[in-house]
Amino acid sequence: MARDELFGTPAEKPAGEKSAPDTFKSQPLAARMRPRNLDEYSGQTHILGAGQLLRRAIEADRIQSLIFYGPPGTGKTSLAQIIARQTKSKFERLSGVESNVADMRRVLSAAANRLENIGATTILFIDEIHRFNKAQQDVLLPDVESGVIRLIGATTHNPFFFVNSPLVSRSQIFELRPLTEDELYALVQRALTDAERGLGYLNIQADESALHHLARLSDGDARKALNSLEIAALTTSPDQGGTIRITLAVAEQSIQKKAVVYDGDGDAHYDTISAFIKSMRGSDPDAALYWLAKMIHAGEDPRFIARRIVICAAEDVGLADPMALVLANACLAASEFVGWPEARIPLAEATIYIATANKSNSAYKAIDAALEDVRSGRTIAVPEHLRDGSYAGAKKLGHGVGYEYAHDGKGHFVAQHYLGADKKYYEPTEQGVEKKIKERVEKWRAEFARLRRPSGES
Repeated sequence: MARDELFGTPAEKPAGEKSAPDTFKSQPLAARMRPRNLDEYSGQTHILGAGQLLRRAIEADRIQSLIFYGPPGTGKTSLAQIIARQTKSKFERLSGVESNVADMRRVLSAAANRLENIGATTILFIDEIHRFNKAQQDVLLPDVESGVIRLIGATTHNPFFFVNSPLVSRSQIFELRPLTEDELYALVQRALTDAERGLGYLNIQADESALHHLARLSDGDARKALNSLEIAALTTSPDQGGTIRITLAVAEQSIQKKAVVYDGDGDAHYDTISAFIKSMRGSDPDAALYWLAKMIHAGEDPRFIARRIVICAAEDVGLADPMALVLANACLAASEFVGWPEARIPLAEATIYIATANKSNSAYKAIDAALEDVRSGRTIAVPEHLRDGSYAGAKKLGHGVGYEYAHDGKGHFVAQHYLGADKKYYEPTEQGVEKKIKERVEKWRAEFARLRRPSGES
């Protein structure tokens, strides 16, 4: 069969060959395979499984306003359409990218008339709702509050950060998760056998390894998996027997580079860097390297990664291994100097060093404790003997009088009052280098303690 015949009319096909309905010819496979009911819906069992809250609410027609958020291709639009169909509601759709206030008022007015005249409910689905500014989102509030519409918002961004609080408080929030490899594998298999909406009208033989490859590299995105399958089917010439064979090599060409789910200013950005830092703090170099690789693959700014490494070196390694901060700063300078792709090497070196270093957060805790005292306690005046005594007249004020130069003392130490109060912020650990620091600090603190004892006490 010739390549052009794949989209021919039924009359043009050889006798006995299955045909795709004409109405679906111009639509991508992902659009044709949209689930029509909850039984056809793939994934999201944590909210749509038997007995789960959202499923019970849909089946009982007790849906109020909802906000779905999650990565692309997880079924936000499909789920909204299923809810409208299941609840026999009028489905209106707006886009946060394309629609304006006039569009919103038109739809809201029509919904109010529909409810008043025939008692029909309206589901207003707003895709990319986070794109609406505060004033646009506020337009929705009265009709959401009064029940004129049931709002279903969809967003790839965390609504608690990107959607107005009044709208969030009037809605139930559900997070949609990327589909698993098994769920995507079942989805592409269904598309291959569905002659009405899928590719079942074609004579296709797909290797199991090819389908698993598509499912794995789609990164949880059903749309990507289905459209990649369609590309593989419609760009592969049939063999002499009229069979289209989708091999692993064909699948690799059809999906090409894996598109990692990663938004530069949203959840994926902050969640990934959080996992990266926590893996270094938790002394797991392998996990830290994976999260680093994900950020590199997604094109993250190397300076952003390096700055977080510097922070982790100071906060989590600290004085247990002071060289970590030195290495982290060298990594920052190198990353700025060389850029991608070479920056991956110093970033990996610093990541491994910090993940495998001794850990201490004593410096982090010490400065925060001191800051808390400054913020909430009475300000301590600088003791007279520590004040600047370098200018004329300073001694007349008593500034600098009685100060003892530490280097003149034994071991370059002189016990004297440096704060004028009994405060202890730094608590050294016994981790790595800090164990020796602790020994010195305890010795010096014992000397300071003698100064504070009343005369006559030993």
